[in-house]
Amino acid sequence: MTRNGNPEDFSLRSIAVPAFGPSLLFGIGEGAILPIIPLTARAMGSSIAEASLIVALLGIGSLVSNIPASLATARFGERRSMLGAAVLSLTAMLVCVFAPELWVLALGVFLVGAAAAVFNLARQSYLTEAVPPIMRARAMSTLGGVARIGIFIGPFVGALIIHLAGLPGAYWVAAVAVTAAGAVAWQLPDLATGSGAEPAGPQPTIAALITTHRRVLLSVGVGVLLVSAVRSSRQVVVPLWAESLGLSPATTSLIYGLSGAVDMLIFYPAGKIMDLKGRTWVAIPAMVLMGLGLLLMPLSHSAATLLVVALLLGFGNGLSSGLIMTLGADYSPRHGRAQFLGIWRFMSAAGGSGGPAILAFLTAAVTLSFGIAAAGVLGLAAAAVLGLSVPRNPPLTR
Repeated sequence: MTRNGNPEDFSLRSIAVPAFGPSLLFGIGEGAILPIIPLTARAMGSSIAEASLIVALLGIGSLVSNIPASLATARFGERRSMLGAAVLSLTAMLVCVFAPELWVLALGVFLVGAAAAVFNLARQSYLTEAVPPIMRARAMSTLGGVARIGIFIGPFVGALIIHLAGLPGAYWVAAVAVTAAGAVAWQLPDLATGSGAEPAGPQPTIAALITTHRRVLLSVGVGVLLVSAVRSSRQVVVPLWAESLGLSPATTSLIYGLSGAVDMLIFYPAGKIMDLKGRTWVAIPAMVLMGLGLLLMPLSHSAATLLVVALLLGFGNGLSSGLIMTLGADYSPRHGRAQFLGIWRFMSAAGGSGGPAILAFLTAAVTLSFGIAAAGVLGLAAAAVLGLSVPRNPPLTR
């Protein structure tokens, strides 16, 4: 396969299974263990605070591994990096299954996050190179959407196996899924250098890339950080506000699930709009919708009104599927692309970790409704930053 080949000769179907299949499988594995990690910790005698910290290690592992993941991808290539990530993730699942103590479980969870960072960056880097720029947003939105479908399916598969084998069953589901993801990823077509336009010379350092692209990182990059903060806050506020209203866990799960279903339905149309009209046609409406949804949530006082708000948030989140990856691909240089994407994903992960932290601080200092409203303001701020910094038409030269 030629890097960013002739659009007329390219079809996403030609790489659909090897490019998107691993994303689905990795998502199934992640979805299977997400609700089980705190239960495993509690079963091993942890406190609620300790269990929460162990869950947080999943995101911390991903956050601190994004830059190393970019260096590994630049050195070993996308296919080998994805295979290595699958092996690391499989090892991490086995560590979780056989962990004799809490600190070993914590190490396993951290390694799961680190493996996800490598896998996600390598997939994004591959698609950035393989897909023509005029189809880039559709590819990235599909990548993000398929992962969400996997995360949605994972808990159901995990629940079935847990019923038969207990809590470790979820990790075995994830182990099989990530192994299959690595096997499918290995079938990705090779990236050929085509006309030989690939820049020669040593790879640029992380510091050099930050200096060279500081204007983009301080403008669009800040917008991406805000988008991630809003998205991660959205995952927390729905169950928290439902609990504050006194709704049952079953009702809360139903509302959250319906919001997720809407989220999954619109990723491809969103990508197509970004390709045909420009990135801001999706970025601004998505963040405005999520910002308004969060501002309206404290005004909801029943299951029905919360459902309406949750559906609005799900629609906005689905509309922004693939947005961060698309923008990262747009602004990444040909020389040092993997390293730049590592910086980009680090900023995104930092926002994802910071959103719930800000929400927790404001909730403790003021009230939950104030914290949710503040998250809504961040959504409107993200829309403003991206509207001012992202060109109306996407850059299609890289």
